[in-house]
Amino acid sequence: MMITSAICWGSWANTYKGVKKYRFELFYWDYAIGIFLISLILGYTMGSTGHDASSLANNIRAANTDDIILAMVGGAIFNLANLLLVAAIDMAGLAIAFPVSIGIALVVGVITSYVQNPQGNAGLLAAGVLCALIAVVLDGRAYSSLAAASSSTSKKSIIICIVSGVLMGLWAPFMTRAMPHEVNGVMRGTLGPYAAAVFLTLGALLSCFVWNVYFMKHPLVGEPVNFSGFFSAPASDHALGLLGGFIWGTGMVFNLVAAHFTGVAISYAIGQSAPMVAALWGVFAWKEFADAPRKAKVYLTLMFVFYGLGILLVARANG
Repeated sequence: MMITSAICWGSWANTYKGVKKYRFELFYWDYAIGIFLISLILGYTMGSTGHDASSLANNIRAANTDDIILAMVGGAIFNLANLLLVAAIDMAGLAIAFPVSIGIALVVGVITSYVQNPQGNAGLLAAGVLCALIAVVLDGRAYSSLAAASSSTSKKSIIICIVSGVLMGLWAPFMTRAMPHEVNGVMRGTLGPYAAAVFLTLGALLSCFVWNVYFMKHPLVGEPVNFSGFFSAPASDHALGLLGGFIWGTGMVFNLVAAHFTGVAISYAIGQSAPMVAALWGVFAWKEFADAPRKAKVYLTLMFVFYGLGILLVARANG
């Protein structure tokens, strides 16, 4: 399930490649609806196979209000981080924005989650995170070696990358506190993984009325947009937005279910292998490296090696 979450998180952006002249701020409304709907669908199917306290409906009824708020705040933080990441990619290019943002998110998310819920071998987990971080840097070097990757990097874009990365790493600790964990021998947290996913995605959807509306009026890239573009978009664009949300939301549910057994730090670390999956799409589906220089292919090969090693070390940390 952790590997599936990485595949989903590294694949959902392909749906945005399929839309034409549909601004991301508008696409994002369909995406946000999609992540919430799929969390409900999976919660009322996979998360409701039993009729005990762990089933979704019973878990929601018994959940502590503070934990629900924590999950929704985590969703709102993720939503802002994701919007900033996309803006940073537009400003600085994938080669700069993705490695900086995801690299920071990986370190922040794993460390803060482990401090709250120290599950697994700390040494192996740290070594795995370091390997994954090296892989993210190599991924960026591979993209920057492409002839097409020639975008100017401003101070503003780097600041947005850093802020996005810190925020992207901070939603995981909120989920750690909301889900069952032990503190000084006392169990805390009342949300099971399916209920946690429902409230996280609900928080992300509701926060769109703040974050996304603001960026529609004051975009970091491009001209302001309004809702008329959303309603005039073809059905195929809306369908792709929902599909993108379904894919990412499935990854989130699977990651939280896995975290129920391994701890959020380990599950989050493997889930953040998404750049490796995105690189595979770039190589085999979009042919981004078809005419790449040898140096780019060497960086790409090393990236896969380090990510594979990172995943192996994190998996061993769980053992």
